[in-house]
Amino acid sequence: MNKIILNYIIKNFFQNFFIVVGVFYCFGLILNLFEEVEFFKNLEVSIFTPLMLTSIYIPSLLIKILPFIIFISSLWFMLGIKNNKDLLTFKVFGYSNIKIFIILAISAFFIGLLVLFIINPITSSMSKYYENIKSNYSRDVDHLISFKRDGLWIKEKLNEKQRFISSKKLEGENLKNVTIFHLDNESVLIEKITADKAYIAKNDWLLFNVDIFRSNNDVFEKFSFDQYEINSIYNSKKISSLFKNFDTMAFTDLLLNFDDLIEGGYNKNFLDQSLHSLLALPFFLSLMTGLASILAMNNLTKNNNLKMTVIGLAIVVIVYYFKDFSLALGQIEKISLILSIWAPIIALSLFTLIGVIQINEK
Repeated sequence: MNKIILNYIIKNFFQNFFIVVGVFYCFGLILNLFEEVEFFKNLEVSIFTPLMLTSIYIPSLLIKILPFIIFISSLWFMLGIKNNKDLLTFKVFGYSNIKIFIILAISAFFIGLLVLFIINPITSSMSKYYENIKSNYSRDVDHLISFKRDGLWIKEKLNEKQRFISSKKLEGENLKNVTIFHLDNESVLIEKITADKAYIAKNDWLLFNVDIFRSNNDVFEKFSFDQYEINSIYNSKKISSLFKNFDTMAFTDLLLNFDDLIEGGYNKNFLDQSLHSLLALPFFLSLMTGLASILAMNNLTKNNNLKMTVIGLAIVVIVYYFKDFSLALGQIEKISLILSIWAPIIALSLFTLIGVIQINEK
């Protein structure tokens, strides 16, 4: 009998979870579709394009709000078994409030692991594909920037020529081992610049130990300078901001290639934040089931599901605010960045532990 009850709890919890995921997916699909249609309204594309892009964008959005989804799923499950008297049946067969919470917490933790190792790599690839497609239709397609295995690549459209910049890596406000190609409007090479380093804190880049090869009647002449200045639409801050997209960072890639990503030019603080935010996800999901259990089982009287859901939403908003506030403190270096990610988890764990012990006595 105990096995039947266990299967019933897990089955109904996952059923609620997938229903909530489906509702949020449809809701997000409708809202984002309007945004995509607005983006493509002046371009010659079929309705399939914005619909396809919306479909591949929403999964990464769902991962961002997964703790919220888990909370709603857990709350509705707990309210359901309490209001239809299933909870009393469970207690007869030895399933206390805390035991039910543990089952839900483990299930939520399993969902978190599934997201990290299976879903997240897929959604990160989908996000990269989404960004590539959007960039192909962007009006700023003449100005592109990307990190590849061989380093950083930048494309700029100048008044009478095109510029391609490659660099081994971005290190703080400096580009290392810089090569710049200037091509005319017919894509013919007219100038090549090499430099050991480029200081790019501002849009006026300062190059050091520079060799310039300029075309003169199909013959390239070499000029050398200790320092040389060029103007670009990019600077170190803008370049770094373009790659602070958590959606395109796969957990497995962060875990296995952390040092390679730093070597390739990614900011260490950004990678630390990405990695630890993802590592904290399964724990955060489990704690959301604890908050839902505390709210639903605070008293044994029959509750109005809508009322409790509204109260629950208010609690989740407060939790998210506290989490974002803590992260902001870490980003401005008031506290350690890693501590700022885990501090809300630790605080929430203590609160949940006390609350779950109290509801177990009811």
